[in-house]
Parts: sequence; structure tokens; C-alpha cells
Amino acid sequence: MTVGPADAPASKLGPVVSQIQFDKIQGLIQSGIDEGATLVAGGPGRPAELNRGYYVRPTVFANVTHDMRIAREEIFGPVLSIMPYDTVEQAVEQANDTVYGLASYIQAKDIEKAREVAARMRSGNVYINYPTWDAGLPFGGYKQSGNGREYAEYGLEDFLEIKGIAGYEAAE
Repeated sequence: MTVGPADAPASKLGPVVSQIQFDKIQGLIQSGIDEGATLVAGGPGRPAELNRGYYVRPTVFANVTHDMRIAREEIFGPVLSIMPYDTVEQAVEQANDTVYGLASYIQAKDIEKAREVAARMRSGNVYINYPTWDAGLPFGGYKQSGNGREYAEYGLEDFLEIKGIAGYEAAE
């Protein structure tokens, strides 16, 4: 994955929003290493060619356990935590056992089974097999994730003040 400035045609991933977010992500990457997850790609620091800005190395961890910080916290950065599971029931239980619920991702060959699993996920959005972005869908989380809904008519409703008026009889 090519990391770089947003105006560079080859870039697929730009910087994170601030020094605070950069530091948070770096701390979470380090905690994944310290807690024993297998570092597959990436790691702490910036990509070699980008020594300025809030660029984060895309990082992949395997053998992540449910009690690790990288499995329990919202990272909001290019960090993928791969958690093994034995059954679909266990996978759904692990995915739902969190105070967060912004988005879930499912990779599957059986699309009908993936849809059944998606219906059981407690998150505001579930993406199956990494679809293209659909601005017609609402975006927002469950539990302690997100603030309301954005996009489509759901997002417009946040800008409206709804009023209920009752009473259809003429006054006497």
C-alpha cells in the first residue's frame, strides 16, 4: 500500500489527522508487539521515505487475542488485527464483545452466510468483501461509537428540527 501525500497520484493512504492521533496509533502498535501479537507487516514509526507529517506505516498483526489493546480499542489508523476463531459463533461473540460498534468487516466466499452473520453484528455498518463506498447508506456506530448518522437522508435528519403537532378538532 503506497503511503504519501493526498495529491500524489500513487498514494492510497495519506497521513492521520494530528500528532495526538499519530502518537495514539504508535502506542497501540507498540502495545500489540509488547502483548505478543505476531507482527506480519509494518510496525512502529513512519514509512522510510516520509520523515515528516503524520504518516503511519500500514501494520498487520496476526495471532491477536481478545484481551489485547489492539483488539479492544478503536485505532482509527492503518492497523489490521487478525484474530483466529474456531466457529462462526465464536467470531460473532468476539466481534460483539466490545463497548464500540462503528463498523465490522466480513470476508467470505458464501455471501448468504456472510449476510446472516452481518445481521448479528452489533455495529452501525457491516461491510462484506470490501464493497465500494455507497453514499446512499447511513454511516454511524452503535454503543460508544459515532455520533448519530451521516450520509443519505439519515445524515440530513441531523440538520432538521422535527416537530409534532396534535389536534384536529376545531376549538369551541
